[in-house]
Amino acid sequence: MENQIRLVQIGVGNWGKNLLRNFYNNPNVKIPIACDADEKVMKKIAAEYPGMEATTDVKKIYERDDYDAVVIATQPEIHFELAQEFLQRGKHVFVEKPMVLDLAHGEELNKLAKKQRRVLMVGHILEYHPAFEKVKQMIDSKELGEVYYVYTSRVNLGVIRKTENSLWSFAPHDISIILMFMNQEPVRVVSTGQSFIQPGIEDVVFTTLHFADGKMAHIHVSWLDPHKIRKVTVVGSQKMAVIDDMESTEKIRIYDKGVNFTGNYTAYGEYLTLRVGDILIPNIKNAEPLKLECQHFIDCIVNNKTPRSDGDDGLRVVRVLNAAQESLKQGGVPVNL
Repeated sequence: MENQIRLVQIGVGNWGKNLLRNFYNNPNVKIPIACDADEKVMKKIAAEYPGMEATTDVKKIYERDDYDAVVIATQPEIHFELAQEFLQRGKHVFVEKPMVLDLAHGEELNKLAKKQRRVLMVGHILEYHPAFEKVKQMIDSKELGEVYYVYTSRVNLGVIRKTENSLWSFAPHDISIILMFMNQEPVRVVSTGQSFIQPGIEDVVFTTLHFADGKMAHIHVSWLDPHKIRKVTVVGSQKMAVIDDMESTEKIRIYDKGVNFTGNYTAYGEYLTLRVGDILIPNIKNAEPLKLECQHFIDCIVNNKTPRSDGDDGLRVVRVLNAAQESLKQGGVPVNL
């Protein structure tokens, strides 16, 4: 196909292989080469993707210039180094979450992308998930009323990381969605957790975000839990929404529940009445969120548009992560942003 976006990928491990699959199968994309440090992984990749060079040597990518964009799905510690290198080369960059570990690095990448007029997109996949898009629409249209608070649970048993804790591994997903739903950044973050398996690497973390208007959000992440849960609950003044990403089809349930304030009362208890109504299960399109996310990156390159999860979005999430990590380090002391 003419006018294909030529794309290279660095990192095709546990999550990177899914990115590679989606970009490779996109008719608007051509992948000349992919790289990963694991030789066994690359042997398998070479067999699965004919016509694409598979290498363990990243220098082979540095030595060529027959591509427009790069996908970075490595360990977060080298996200900045790689993204900076390719932005300086004038390439569009897709980098997995978290964008960087250091806020100053994120700011530098964002400035560089704008200076180079190149697309910088962060892999905040839930922002492209049809279920979360639907609830966002309901929030914006005030169908849920005024949002009071949001809480999320992202837990399972494994995979246990050796370098990043559960906060940095799992929470970027939930933070990006909470900021999208609330349409604002928190003013204060409180985070507590514990390291049970490896010293200094928290297996379980509880984080609370406080917003200037009194709203709040709570995040529970863990890789040391008997259940695999991916659930987000939004409590509004009129209705409440629950997104359960472990459900195969009925991912959203809208509860017509709330508290009514009556004008006629003789005692305080009579002033408040509970309202319990129907449960609605909205019909949403059945589409792979990662495929939608990958297509969005390509569309932004072709049409010279800013991604939904751009460098600014990546910075907002890293800013909250840094505050949560600081609070975690201090044993739960509130950290102001």
